[in-house]
Amino acid sequence: MNLNERIQIDPGICHGKPVIRDTRVPVAIILGSLAGGMSMHEIEEEYGVTAGDIQAALNFANDLIAQESFHSLPRVA
Repeated sequence: MNLNERIQIDPGICHGKPVIRDTRVPVAIILGSLAGGMSMHEIEEEYGVTAGDIQAALNFANDLIAQESFHSLPRVA
């Protein structure tokens, strides 16, 4: 499945998790690295991806969240 020019989902690559095209770098790794405080430059160096790849991962996550509905669950004591 081609989600955009840079994100790929293929059951034969990383168990079908979204990855940066032509790599085995999962989108989740990119997002987690950003959330953990790594700079874009550090991620580029660590994983061999480009700034455009990182932006594509962010766009993918944004698009995914925008398509979902979220509901509050009651708190259990």
